[in-house]
Amino acid sequence: MTSARIHSPVAHEIELPPLAPPLRRLFKHPRLMHHNRLAAFVLVFNLAYLGFGLASGGIPSDALANAALLNLALAIVIRQQYVINGLFRLATSAPTNWPLRVRWTLAKVYHFGGLHIGGALAGSLWFMALTCVLTFGSTDAGALAVTVSWVLVVLLALMVITALPTLRARFHDRFEETHRYGGWAALVLFWIQSALTASEPGLWMLAVLTVSIALPWLRLRKVAVTVERPSSHVALVHFDYGVTPFAGSSTAISRSPLREWHSFANVPTPGRDGFRLTVSRAGDWTGSFIDDVPSHVWVKGIPTAGVANIETLFKRVVYVATGSGIGPCLPHLLAAKVPARLVWATRSPRTTYGDGLIDEILAVQPDATIWDTSEHGKPDMVRLAYAAYAEFDAEAVICISNKKLTWQVVSGLESRGIPAYGAIWDS
Repeated sequence: MTSARIHSPVAHEIELPPLAPPLRRLFKHPRLMHHNRLAAFVLVFNLAYLGFGLASGGIPSDALANAALLNLALAIVIRQQYVINGLFRLATSAPTNWPLRVRWTLAKVYHFGGLHIGGALAGSLWFMALTCVLTFGSTDAGALAVTVSWVLVVLLALMVITALPTLRARFHDRFEETHRYGGWAALVLFWIQSALTASEPGLWMLAVLTVSIALPWLRLRKVAVTVERPSSHVALVHFDYGVTPFAGSSTAISRSPLREWHSFANVPTPGRDGFRLTVSRAGDWTGSFIDDVPSHVWVKGIPTAGVANIETLFKRVVYVATGSGIGPCLPHLLAAKVPARLVWATRSPRTTYGDGLIDEILAVQPDATIWDTSEHGKPDMVRLAYAAYAEFDAEAVICISNKKLTWQVVSGLESRGIPAYGAIWDS
C-alpha cells in the first residue's frame, strides 16, 4: 500500500470557509506579506530620518556614513546564524495559552529577511549619497578615499541588482557568487575607507560585521557521509561527525566551499546521534549529487532554525508537504513535540523514497494523508489542507512545497482566517 489513506472525495467536496473581508484579505496577499512590510518599515524609517535631517539644514558626511553602516549592519547581522536562532527562540517562547491572534503574529518571525532587504537597500542609498558628497561637496576627502567609495558603490549596486527577484531566480548561481565575493570585497574596501577617513565608529561597526561574517567559516569542516539512493530522484545523506542538530534546523553543505552552498533540513532521529538530509533532484547541483555520490562534503556554521520551528506556538498543527518537502517536516513528526497531522502529496512514495522512509513516517503518523500523484493526479492542496485542519481541530497549517504552491496554500488559508505559514524566497 502506498498511502495511509486517500481523501479524494472528501478533499474535493469539502466546503471552504468564506473569505475574510476585502481589506483584511488584501494584507494576506503574497506581495504584502510580513517580510515586505518589514522592508517597507525600514525604508520609511530612513526616509523619516532623511526628512528630519533636511529640515534641520542638511546631513553632514559623518552622519551619512553612520546611516549607511548602521543599515548595512542590520542587513548583515539579521542573517547571522546565532541571531536567527535567537530570534526564533525568543518568538517561540510564548505559551500556547496566549491569544491565538498574538501567537499567529509571533509565528511570522521567519519573515526577518525583510529587515535584510530594507537595510541593504537603505544602506546602499545612504552610501551612494555619501560618495556624492565626498566627490562633489566641500570636503577634504582624498582622491584614494573617493576612488574606494565609488568602487564600493558599484559593488553594492551589483549586489542589489542581482538580488532582484526576477534576476535572482533566473541567474541564481550568479546571485550567490556576486553576494559572496562582492560582499567579501566590499568588507575589505570598507576597512580601507574607514582607515582613510579615520572613522572610529565605523571601525567598531566593521569589527562587529567582520566577526559576524567570519563565524560560520571558522566552523568550516570536511566530513564523511553515507548516502542511500532509494531512487534516481532522491538521496538520503547520513551524517555522524559529533553533531546532532535540533529538529527544525538546517545545515549548509557544499562539494566546493568557495563556489556554492545549499541548505537542507536536518532530520535527527530521537535517541540517535547524527542526522540525515533529504536531497531531491531539483537542479544541476542536486542532480549531480545524486548521480555522483560523494564520500565527503563540506559543512559550515551551526544548525540554523527554519520556518517549521514555529510549531511550538500552537496546540495542534497540520503539516502540508509536496515531494521532497517531507524532509523539513519529518524531524518534527519524529520528535512529536506538538500533536500534528501530515498531508503529503508526492509521486509514487514507496518507489521514490523507499519502504524504510515511508514506514518510518507511517509509524509516527498512522492517520497521515499521503496522496500518490502518479495514481490520483494533483489534488487541490488548499482543500486537502483545510480538510485535515478541520478534522484535526488544528490551530495552524505549515506548508513546505515549491514557491507557487506554498503561496497558494498560505494565502488561500490565511485569506479565510486560518493561520498558515510557508517558506520565503525573496528575502
